[in-house]
Amino acid sequence: MAAEHGLILDLTTVLGASALGGYVANRLRQPVLLGYLATGLAVGPYGFKLLSDVPRIQALASIGVAFLLFALGVEFSLTELKRVKDIAIRGSLLQIGLTTALVASLTIALGWVGGFTEGIFVGVVLSLSSTAVVLKTLAERGETNTLHGQVMLAILIAQDLALGLMLAILPALKQPESIALALGIALLKVLLFLGAAIASGRWIVPKLISNVAATESTELFVLTVIALCLGVALVTAKLGLSIEMGAFVAGLMVSEIDYADHALAKVLPLRDTFASLFFASIGMLIEPGVFIENLGLVLGLVALVMLGKAIIVMPIILKFGYSLKTAILTSFGINQIGEFSFVLALAGLQLQLIPERTYFLLLETTAVTLVLTPISLNIAPKLVNHLTQMPLFAKSMRQFAEPKSLSIPESISGHVVVAGYGRVGQVIVNILLNQGYLVLVIENSEAAIQRLRMHRIPYIFGDADSELVLEKTHLETAKALAIALPDPASSRLLLQRALAIAPELDIIARSHHDREIDFLTQMGAKEVVQPEFEAALELGAHLLATLGEPKTQIDTVITNIRTDRYRSIRPDR
Repeated sequence: MAAEHGLILDLTTVLGASALGGYVANRLRQPVLLGYLATGLAVGPYGFKLLSDVPRIQALASIGVAFLLFALGVEFSLTELKRVKDIAIRGSLLQIGLTTALVASLTIALGWVGGFTEGIFVGVVLSLSSTAVVLKTLAERGETNTLHGQVMLAILIAQDLALGLMLAILPALKQPESIALALGIALLKVLLFLGAAIASGRWIVPKLISNVAATESTELFVLTVIALCLGVALVTAKLGLSIEMGAFVAGLMVSEIDYADHALAKVLPLRDTFASLFFASIGMLIEPGVFIENLGLVLGLVALVMLGKAIIVMPIILKFGYSLKTAILTSFGINQIGEFSFVLALAGLQLQLIPERTYFLLLETTAVTLVLTPISLNIAPKLVNHLTQMPLFAKSMRQFAEPKSLSIPESISGHVVVAGYGRVGQVIVNILLNQGYLVLVIENSEAAIQRLRMHRIPYIFGDADSELVLEKTHLETAKALAIALPDPASSRLLLQRALAIAPELDIIARSHHDREIDFLTQMGAKEVVQPEFEAALELGAHLLATLGEPKTQIDTVITNIRTDRYRSIRPDR
């Protein structure tokens, strides 16, 4: 009983401190993730030593990773995976290979490692990036569904798949002649697992979830979803693959069935709770004594890793036809060392591939890069905006921002330009087409472009906020512009550049956050729509009608709220 009470006390301590740390970070206008990391350092074995059983807390923290990746799998459907499959497979292989080769060459040449094997191992450890930290940061910023967000997650997921292969071939590094056999066995495990997962996702999981949902028992539904997520993650762990891979695949199984949104809604609270444990557990690994003793070396390694990986990733993204803006945002997003590098480093220490000093340096360097990741993601958009103002880089930005392809009538005028062909953009386009308007769509997703080609809707394939793309849209003769982009920064830049081309153009913009409503209006948008508020207004209107209010009175109430830019119903007021 004493041990159980100790665990409850430890959990209470970590969760309570995380809530406090997250609150302080939020008030300082920093990502709450930084608060969680600082919390782990404070309560952990190298801080105030408030926990009695750190390993058990860290074991529970791995559940947070599983739920994070399960939720991503539910949202990141197979359709989205196909959209970025090339960059996910070939791009990630290039990134891992180049990072490993460059790190090994540099560390061996400078004498930082004891030989070829140690150099290769350190390169492999540094090649991984953090799915959990990047995903959490993108979610907080509302950028999970942006193009750069999808590219980042595609590469990260491929890295997670590669982790299982890395763990499988580690023992063979001591005996190079057996690497081929170890790699073959690992690939066979992956193929067998994916085959079983595809079969289960098609014939077993949908029936299971449907039967459980038919009971109308919330408890049974939640238990089934949790068991599926953790069960598949456990299977991959037993196969020597990563739990991230299993949880993500479990999410993909659920993503294609009717109850996907319901399952996601039930898992989200658990995901956020255990994710805070995970990020706090990373903070617990930071040992201030080792950090201070090797301060110069650790900071040098951090700078080398984050700048070096950004330099490696950027040309790879450009090679696959993405814009320079997407390349910069992606390279600054995945230039850290991943949390599962801890696992690799520990395995390397146990196999005597690296000495203890190298192990501790890798731990400290990894932890610092994870702490800096939210800052790096905040800097990237500002860097892009700054570069566009510099003549030296502006030319390069324009060169890589050229439309990849377009399908526009020779003489187009009196049309409506719709930026973004996601769920919102598709509805706008359908409404306009049904009323007989000529529409031109700007989109940077190949899957969306294929749908536009199939329906013979005029389009431009490129970034909507690119000046070169906007030059092709004939905004000066357009009737209106509807901005339905998933990225707030791109929406603001597009609005600014569109008004510079056509100052009198009527522009309707979608707001992602409450604070953007006034900002976009002041920038010149004629109408700013907040989707959540609009849904609430429709529900409110129907409710008032049910209560017997006359239609004229309902229309007046709704119109006044919209005219006042939702001020009377904003939560912060």
